[in-house]
Amino acid sequence: MADKRRFSGEFADDVERLQTPGGMTDPAARSGRSADGADLASTDMSQEPSSREDSTQSEFGGGLPAEPSSEAIRRLEEQLDEARDQHLRLAAEYDNYRKRATRERTELNDRAQAALAGRLLDALDDMDRLSADGGTASADQIRQAVELVDKKLRKELQAAGLERIEPTGAPFDPSVHEAVSVVPPPSPDQDHKVSATFQVGYRFKGTLVRPARVQVYSEQGQG
Repeated sequence: MADKRRFSGEFADDVERLQTPGGMTDPAARSGRSADGADLASTDMSQEPSSREDSTQSEFGGGLPAEPSSEAIRRLEEQLDEARDQHLRLAAEYDNYRKRATRERTELNDRAQAALAGRLLDALDDMDRLSADGGTASADQIRQAVELVDKKLRKELQAAGLERIEPTGAPFDPSVHEAVSVVPPPSPDQDHKVSATFQVGYRFKGTLVRPARVQVYSEQGQG
């Protein structure tokens, strides 16, 4: 117990010595703004910064300098001239492309026609030989020669894309048939069918070249 009192006495003396003017500084007050509070107040963003003063607005709040009117007009005129030149170049390029495409399409069509004509030359040569020998050839020989030339000619045209339309017995189709006359059908199931073909039609690669001229069975047409 004596030691504890001695230590307590010494601790009290130390505390009293620290609170004397010769010791540590006075502790912060229990109420009021402390030193830390003052530091926080100095960083308070709600306070108006010094840069907001009127004397600093010319440096920080004045914005970019305005472009002179003459300089703005000159710059816009240069941009307009550049856009106009670009438009003219594009128009010239498009015109050249259109002309080149038209020329190439025409040349391609000419080459295709020339290729077709080249395939028909053999048939034309046969016709020339037949005409030259017509005086000495018999009627049967001439008929056989004509049939051979006809087969050769049709073969080449079919290879090129020509399709023959001969619709006798088929249903009438106004998109590829041209009705020139009608007759009553021999039976109801023949109504609206082609009874005869007067002139065959042709399609070339799916495109109608000439409709077939036909006669049609039709009860309605006779009524």
